[in-house]
Formats: sequence, C-alpha cells, structure tokens
Amino acid sequence: MGYIEETHNLEIDFNKIADMQGEQKVIPVAVQHYKTKEVILIAYTNEEAFLQAVKEHRAIFWSTSRNELWYKGKTSGNEFELMEVRINCEQNSLVYMVKPLSGNICHTSYKGVANNCFYRRVDMDTMKLVNLNETKNGK
Repeated sequence: MGYIEETHNLEIDFNKIADMQGEQKVIPVAVQHYKTKEVILIAYTNEEAFLQAVKEHRAIFWSTSRNELWYKGKTSGNEFELMEVRINCEQNSLVYMVKPLSGNICHTSYKGVANNCFYRRVDMDTMKLVNLNETKNGK
C-alpha cells in the first residue's frame, strides 16, 4: 500500500472526473440510508459542495446537469441529514450515510410509497427493466 491508502490526512482527489461541461472537478458519492444500508442514489460532489455538506450536516452535491450546488430537498422537501461520510482507499469517491428527514427519498414513488432511486433491475436475459416493487423479493 502507498501513502494515500495509509494516511490519516484527508486529501480528497477532486481531479478524478470533470463534469459534463468540463468546468468542475467532481467525484462520485453513493448515498446510503444510515439505518437500512439501502443505496438511495448516486450523485457527485466537488470541494465546495463537500465542505458545505459537512458544515451543514446536510446532503449537498454538485449538479453536473445544472452546474451548481444541489441542496437535496431544497425544492422537493426530500432533505437528508448527513450522519457520516466514508471515503474510499484512493480518496476519490465517497459514501454519505444519511437520514431522510421528510418526504420521499426519491422523486419517484410506487402506489404512493416512496422509492429509492434504484427501484428497477436489469433482467440480463431480456435486457428489460423490472420494477422491484412489482415482483416478489425483487426477483
């Protein structure tokens, strides 16, 4: 192992990926429910969004489509409290452990019940999407 894998110093490599406009350096963030461990969504953060998220203990990202800070839930009301931040060995991706505060987890729902953003799976035989809400045990 090298220095970056063994250090206790936070040295996030925001130079890993450029956003779609090529203007911001971003890294991926897997967002996970702190109790259920369910993966809710994947987003991106840059240094500004990361520091703001830590400061406010809220899920704040960098919107690569709008090229601006994305305060999760600011318009939808689906806010997440940031409970913990985990970082990978190379310090170029994160996991945000979050607690949903109100509203849906995602902007989608099934029969009025909130989804996470990963509510479908790819049937690798047919290459069709299968809604996990409509199948027993997600199979």
